[in-house]
Amino acid sequence: MIDVLANPIWHSLSTRHSDLAQGNHLAKRYPEAVGPLSGIPEQSAECWEALRSLVPPGDRCVLFLNEPADPGGRMKLVTEFPIEQMLCESPETVSSTGVEIEKLGENDVNEMISLAALTEPGPFRQSTIRLGGYVGVRDKGRLAAMAGQRTAIPGYREISAVCTHPIYRGKGYGAMLVCAVMNEIAKHGDLPYLHVRQDNLNAIRLYHHLGFRITRTLRCTIVTTPEGGGNRSTSA
Repeated sequence: MIDVLANPIWHSLSTRHSDLAQGNHLAKRYPEAVGPLSGIPEQSAECWEALRSLVPPGDRCVLFLNEPADPGGRMKLVTEFPIEQMLCESPETVSSTGVEIEKLGENDVNEMISLAALTEPGPFRQSTIRLGGYVGVRDKGRLAAMAGQRTAIPGYREISAVCTHPIYRGKGYGAMLVCAVMNEIAKHGDLPYLHVRQDNLNAIRLYHHLGFRITRTLRCTIVTTPEGGGNRSTSA
């Protein structure tokens, strides 16, 4: 049986998000406006070359790998760092505080981009909202915190973009929003999973408290196509 969570971006683009996927059987990526996440089935020369053809010169893409990246000169390694993959099979409930949680949509995108730029939970672009399931908390009209969904694999959905404006931290908004997204995922009969930087100990503690456990360590890898290298392709 294939362990789909060992290569989540690839399996998401090959299954539930295949309608968004650009590429072929050797490499796939989300559209630039959705985000930089990309996947390859293995670290072979053919796969790295296929990925290079999908990434415009000077642009970057993000992969989750099990081993150190070895693009063999076909792409330039910008950085890589360890991330923990966490899965929740027994969610914990968080008591309500009377804070209103609202669904976020297209009209909220500019505020969401600004909040993500301030807090850096991960890439959030103009069309990231297409991945769905975004919720937020407002204070006097200002977006104070948000969370949503990202990759999706049969049986699993990823929680992502969990962030709180610095002046609203300590109020429990992050936990409430993660639980709201978890509840929505459960309605579809799926299990929630997420990825967090290994050095983000506060977030890891929070997710443990909410019922998540670490399942594996992956390498978040950012690569780029050097200027003047590669032809862009968006074949499906």
